Amino acid sequence: MEILNLVDVPHCLELISEWHHNEWSYLNPGRTFDMRLADMQKHLLGNDIPTTFVAISHEVLGSAALIESDMPERPELTPWLASVFVAPEARKTGVGRSLVQRVMQHAKATGVKTMYLYTPDRAHFYKHMGWQTMEEMVYHGANVTLMKIDL
Repeated sequence: MEILNLVDVPHCLELISEWHHNEWSYLNPGRTFDMRLADMQKHLLGNDIPTTFVAISHEVLGSAALIESDMPERPELTPWLASVFVAPEARKTGVGRSLVQRVMQHAKATGVKTMYLYTPDRAHFYKHMGWQTMEEMVYHGANVTLMKIDL
């Protein structure tokens, strides 16, 4: 498995955008697939933030991103680990952990001291990687856990 910057594998953009839209559109009411795809195209500019990393073997296995903000209601929190997605057939094989570690490594290398995330259902996964719960909250009708990690 390789973990590559999306800049180096732009042909993955549409698939990843589709995965993200199908998985989390309920947390972004009113956001269409085309809006998500347009936002994801910003990850192709080669900036430190936003950036997406893609796990690839013989096929695309998953992705994870570092973005400026993932919760407009909390503008003081930045940057965010976001869109950690692993294809169903590749889950529980270490792909998610490798992607998260790669995003954290990238963030630290660019001077980030603290990162944030929210998750509706994977707090346990992140706790095992050192993330700490900040609060439990309702976000767009879903129960989520807001977490942080100091790098």
